[in-house]
Amino acid sequence: MTARKPDQRAQPACAAEDETEELLRDLDRRLRGRFARMTGGQSPWAALQAYEDWLFHLSVSPARQFELWWRWGEAANRLVAAAAHPAPEDWAFKPEPGDRRFRSPSWTRPPFHLLAQAHLAAEAQWRLATSCLRGVADHHARRVTFMGASVLNAMAPVNFPWSNPDVVDATLASGGRNFLQGLHNLLQDVAVAGGQRHGQADSPWQVGKTLATTPGDVIWRGELCELIRYRPQTPSVHAEPVLIVPAWIMKYYILDLTAEDSFARWLASQGYTVYILSWKNPGPDDRGISFDDYRRLGVMAAIDRVSEEAGGQRIHGVGYCLGGTVLAIAAAAMGRRKDNRLATLTLLAAQTDFREAGELLLFIDESQVALLEDMMHVEGTLDARNMSGAFSMLRAHEMVYSRIVERYLIGRAGVQGPLDAWLSDATRMPARMHGEYLRQLFLENRFTHGELAVDGEFVAAKDIRIPVFALGAERDHIAPWRSVYRIGLHGRSETTFVLTGGGHNTSVVSPPGKPGAYYHTGPVIGEADHLEPEGWLSNARRHEGSWWPEWLSWLKARASPVEVAPPPSPKEGLGPAPGLYVHEA
Repeated sequence: MTARKPDQRAQPACAAEDETEELLRDLDRRLRGRFARMTGGQSPWAALQAYEDWLFHLSVSPARQFELWWRWGEAANRLVAAAAHPAPEDWAFKPEPGDRRFRSPSWTRPPFHLLAQAHLAAEAQWRLATSCLRGVADHHARRVTFMGASVLNAMAPVNFPWSNPDVVDATLASGGRNFLQGLHNLLQDVAVAGGQRHGQADSPWQVGKTLATTPGDVIWRGELCELIRYRPQTPSVHAEPVLIVPAWIMKYYILDLTAEDSFARWLASQGYTVYILSWKNPGPDDRGISFDDYRRLGVMAAIDRVSEEAGGQRIHGVGYCLGGTVLAIAAAAMGRRKDNRLATLTLLAAQTDFREAGELLLFIDESQVALLEDMMHVEGTLDARNMSGAFSMLRAHEMVYSRIVERYLIGRAGVQGPLDAWLSDATRMPARMHGEYLRQLFLENRFTHGELAVDGEFVAAKDIRIPVFALGAERDHIAPWRSVYRIGLHGRSETTFVLTGGGHNTSVVSPPGKPGAYYHTGPVIGEADHLEPEGWLSNARRHEGSWWPEWLSWLKARASPVEVAPPPSPKEGLGPAPGLYVHEA
């Protein structure tokens, strides 16, 4: 059967016909790009369009308006009745699951309990007003809900000193010194953000010293990445090595954090030869790097070198986040070409189907993507601050407001942990690559639809022909677990899905013995069973502890039992791990 190839189209209809027209269009892009910098990369039209859609359909629904007024009156009566019942179990309006804003016992004291319930009531009424309104596009309804919820979240009583009982208590206990300490913390953070102080200079968490310390060597360095091979920790090793492909949105050492939390170190201690990619932090000169370049010059180049070092033994691929997405695409392309060098595919919090990509889809439509592309056209990259800003908006209380309250109002200095240090060590995205990622995967979902072009042929998830292990996390707002799960619904091979607790990063950093760790296992998907996510969850079993040993058992059952002598040290040393690229600011 002949492989289906992408259409070889002529220039698109909107292509410039001459140099003058191209110059004018470039001028427009640069002007829009500078406008995007003023809006933080957010499209006002995308927000306005969603609001207009909702407001119009609400205005022509008088019965729904009456229902909302009636519900609001009911809520007011419930609040009056709740004034005499400060205990949380008696609250008329209770926090949503996962909402930790009012968890402090101080919120049970009058009048704070009433302030909390009044705020929760306002949020509940807003959700009611923006849901199930006939005629409103689903994308617009979710965006309006999010925009209103963001405003209400900013106005929550927990965010103000006079309406937060913990701040009031701290002020009375310290005689107001908490605000002086908060001012000191604020000035310190402003200095770090403005580049007057290096945030990691006096931190106990230093790359190569206390972070990313697993012994290893850089065995290859390309224009886009370095390949690190960790030194063996056992007398013999499994013949089939493991290649880890991390995301390039952040740096690789989330998988080699501290000696106690390092996934790479733990895996090497289990008798595996472990390789990992460390990506270059791109600058404006790298604006032309494409998404497929990360596959060709990163994943495939690494597979070539690992396969050569392993004497042709098959490789177990492990991809995290965006690294998992590009590894899955590489595995699909290899499957189509009958390239059998990969033995298994493990996807950690990595999406391949973007139909249910969660709250990030709120920022993905044509207007939004075009504006971001124009901003990157000016700057050459997407700055880490723009990405962290988008992620912060999705979890504003956890990532913004709680920090403001703790550091600036209560005046706690806070102790930076290793994960905090990693989060502050951000990277940039090349303009072309990030535009293609947003358009081809988020906006058009081409990999799922079988319309993603790789080397002149279309590939899809169904082209993956090796066993798959997919890990999702319950509280992951970047790669929601229901989205990660869908790899099993589109593939042809056996897919083992595991659902763990935690968020996008904390779920992966889960060494054996981690307090409170747990995970769920359920039916294998992708063969005879194609359960929807909720159906899978209803059949799943909960296990206490880390998912790492569960994955290792899965890997061993699908790997060769042959063991060999550890590989020798590299003849031409390019330096020890963690290499050079990880230090690029």
